[in-house]
Amino acid sequence: MNLSILIPLLNEEESLQELYSWIIKVMQSNNYSYEIIFVDDGSTDDSWNIIENFSNENPNVKGIRFMKNFGKSQALHAGFAKAKGDVIITMDADLQDSPDEIPGLYEMITAEKFDLVSGWKKKRYDSVVAKNLPSKLFNWAARKTSGVELNDFNCGLKAYKNTVVKNIEVSGEMHRYIPVLAKNAGFNKIGEKIVIHQARKYGETKFGMERFINGFLDLITIWFLSRFGKRPMHLFGAMGSLMFIIGFFLAGYIGISKLYHMYNGMQYNLVTNNPWFFIALTTMILGTQLFLAGFLGEIILRTKSNEARYKVAREVNF
Repeated sequence: MNLSILIPLLNEEESLQELYSWIIKVMQSNNYSYEIIFVDDGSTDDSWNIIENFSNENPNVKGIRFMKNFGKSQALHAGFAKAKGDVIITMDADLQDSPDEIPGLYEMITAEKFDLVSGWKKKRYDSVVAKNLPSKLFNWAARKTSGVELNDFNCGLKAYKNTVVKNIEVSGEMHRYIPVLAKNAGFNKIGEKIVIHQARKYGETKFGMERFINGFLDLITIWFLSRFGKRPMHLFGAMGSLMFIIGFFLAGYIGISKLYHMYNGMQYNLVTNNPWFFIALTTMILGTQLFLAGFLGEIILRTKSNEARYKVAREVNF
């Protein structure tokens, strides 16, 4: 199978028919073998009924319905697990991503041998203050932190080799950082393609300004996980040991200094009257806690179970 088109969605009943017809037109004009996977992330409108109608008339249309809204990352994770195409294309259901970009993305994966190609909405029709400027700042920070040179991490229109999506774990709200997850998994040929950005035709955006705050927090998380996710003891253990040693030697110096003054009949203060004693004690306690945090992190990594992060209510055509 050439293509899996994966579309996560939430309450997009107005745009689904137009999007579906547009994708089918592109598939037929390019003679692709394909599947379209709609992942309904807990919609409360008529989206799921529309998807079921598509699946009844076209066996290439498949659907996954969550019991409630679990988030875009979980929707992508569920779709990635089911996708069978050689190339997987992800796109949003709001018609802001153009299906006409699919052949170009497909060629970059198959002919130019990219592992992953991310869309870049260079010209945007969003609010400059509410979306464009925060997005530019966010993308700059993501480039500097991750080392992945992309201009638009947030673009939902991306293409992947099948082996990429089968070897990455998308959880939490990490869908923004799939290129970083792919790089950390060893897929280094990551490209970018300028794509058309269309103004939203129906409804309202499901994401507010909080997505940028969450995005920066997730960026810190993925930076930590990429460096120490498999070896937390290397960070916490090293920091804890260093702080404990500093506190221990400082406490030792205070004790030896008191004994020296006592032995030579010199005036001395009680250890508990010396503020450095409490600094040393606090440093040793913090060092011990950091060491234990690293130790517990190692235990959790070795005993964790891959518990499902979402519940599927229904599936069609799988």
